[in-house]
Amino acid sequence: MELQEVLKLLEVMEQHGLDEIEVEQAGTRIRLKKAGLTPMAPPAPTAVAPAPAAPAAATAPAATPAAPKAEADADLVKITSPMVGTFYRAASPDAEPFVSPGTAVAVDQVLCIIEAMKVMNEIKSEIEGEIVSVLVENGESVEFGQPLFAVRKTK
Repeated sequence: MELQEVLKLLEVMEQHGLDEIEVEQAGTRIRLKKAGLTPMAPPAPTAVAPAPAAPAAATAPAATPAAPKAEADADLVKITSPMVGTFYRAASPDAEPFVSPGTAVAVDQVLCIIEAMKVMNEIKSEIEGEIVSVLVENGESVEFGQPLFAVRKTK
């Protein structure tokens, strides 16, 4: 099955709201499944909540500092994987990563490579911003729709 056919299947999944599709053609069988999407919201405040014995008044100041953090996270945009494959941060094992946290990125700048069916696919930024975090480890398998990068949008 050609890469263009796989991409067409991904489009069909999006158009019809499918989470999974399986196709067999000329002895080749392919199954595409969306990964569970995770929100880019800050973690639940349970990690920073006061101990249960703390008075109720102590929880009010803790909520105030969290508000600016939530507003800052509202600027974050997830760049997701357009396909199933293997994620690579660099063009070769000995090369520098395309981007790292703190890197300013422009529209159409290469962010990573995803290998799918032995084809190396450059994944480019669709927005201008700054990489806040890389959400996938180098060499890790990724699913369609899986978040790869958190980017703070600048425009």
